[in-house]
Amino acid sequence: MAKAFISSRVTGTSTSFSMLGSDTTITGNIQASADLHVDGSVEGDITCNSLVQGEGSEITGAVRAESVRIAGLVRGSVAAREVVILKTARIEGDVAYDALTIEQGARLEGRLSPSGGQIPPAMARLPAAEVELVLPAAAE
Repeated sequence: MAKAFISSRVTGTSTSFSMLGSDTTITGNIQASADLHVDGSVEGDITCNSLVQGEGSEITGAVRAESVRIAGLVRGSVAAREVVILKTARIEGDVAYDALTIEQGARLEGRLSPSGGQIPPAMARLPAAEVELVLPAAAE
C-alpha cells in the first residue's frame, strides 16, 4: 500500500509538492505552502500554492490556490488566479479566476466570476489564519 502523502523537493529549485494517492480519503482541511496533487478524496477545504486534481478524485470543500487544474469532481467553490477545467471535470460551485481555460465536455454548475486582479470573492470568504477580527466595545 502506498503512503498517503509523499513530499518531495526538486533538487536545484525551491519547488516542492505533496501527493494524495487514489486509495486515500482525508476528512479535514488541508493547508500547504507547496504544490499539491490529489488523486484521492478530500472532505474539507484546500489551500495551497498550486493544485492538480486527478480524473478519479473528489473534493468536497472550497479550493483556494494560485493555480488549479481540475480533472475530477469538486463540490464547492474554486478560487485561483489561473484555473484550468479539463474535459473530465465536474464542478458544483462557483469559480473565481483571473485566467480561465475550460475544455469542451467539462461540466460546471455554478457562477464564473472574473476577479480582475482582485482577491476572488470565494477566497475572501475563506478564513485566513493571519486575519484577526476586532470588534469595537459595546456602548453601555
